[in-house]
Amino acid sequence: MAASLWRAVMGTGAPSAQADPTDGVDFWRAPERGGWLDKQGEYIKTWRRRWFVLKQGKLFWFKDSTITRASVPRGVIPVATCLTVKGAEDVLNRKFAFELSTPRETMYFVADSEKEKEEWINSIGRSIVQHSRSVTDDEIVDYDSGQPTTGDRS
Repeated sequence: MAASLWRAVMGTGAPSAQADPTDGVDFWRAPERGGWLDKQGEYIKTWRRRWFVLKQGKLFWFKDSTITRASVPRGVIPVATCLTVKGAEDVLNRKFAFELSTPRETMYFVADSEKEKEEWINSIGRSIVQHSRSVTDDEIVDYDSGQPTTGDRS
């Protein structure tokens, strides 16, 4: 089940023995944000308390808060794949709830306070903006000619 969850979150096929789910991120050292959140399971909709770490465009979660180099994340969300992060109290009818949406799914979390909820939303939102793919000048298409433009905007 863990492998299917991993494929669902990461959008990949069969897990490779050589794949590095952390993408080389030193998640155990100086996270941009870390803390406890309740996360709703993807298949069995129970709530589990997990330790979350946001670092270098990845949101990792673990069973406990003692994170070392040897720790193995229970899951990883690349924030560049996320579309929105916003409050979800009205959706879940739970205080301090928020949601994180990707093109494939919406994940739900509950913080311990309104302040923590807002801090997580702000941190994840900032990370989404920082790590989402930006369009460069070379990728802008001139729709009159159908050709990519060059760096000059004549």
